[in-house]
Amino acid sequence: MREHLGSWLLPQPVRAKEYVRIPKLNPYGTVPFGYKIDPDDPSWYIPIPHELDALKLATKYCKRYSFREVAAWLTKQTGRSISPDGLRRRIIDERRRKNRRNFYLALAARYKDALEKAKAYEATLSKEQRSVFFDTEPYTSLYERHPIPERGD
Repeated sequence: MREHLGSWLLPQPVRAKEYVRIPKLNPYGTVPFGYKIDPDDPSWYIPIPHELDALKLATKYCKRYSFREVAAWLTKQTGRSISPDGLRRRIIDERRRKNRRNFYLALAARYKDALEKAKAYEATLSKEQRSVFFDTEPYTSLYERHPIPERGD
């Protein structure tokens, strides 16, 4: 006969929510949702964590509800207004930036692999057949100085 041991909660991993400030590129543009102008340096936007957390949750809600309903919810939760079209553009732009970042990281990893294969091929050649490309090229140590970050979501 089995005894019921009860239930308990396992400790959850702590995920640090760290937001970074972003530069103000257009001096006449509107302040992006989730950010405010830095009082010390007006050429930068500083993050507002509770608005950015609500925006991340709103992105998930947009899969099930309309942009109009989610924008109304987001305005009510944060106290800062955002239009349905502004929310839609923000979500599409973030998705586009994320895809572009992942593409460039994958491309950089492929170039790094190609460089390593070319180095291995050069090592198999005799001295007469070898080019001096890898010995004189200043970019060969580029990956040692600036490693490629892992692809993340």
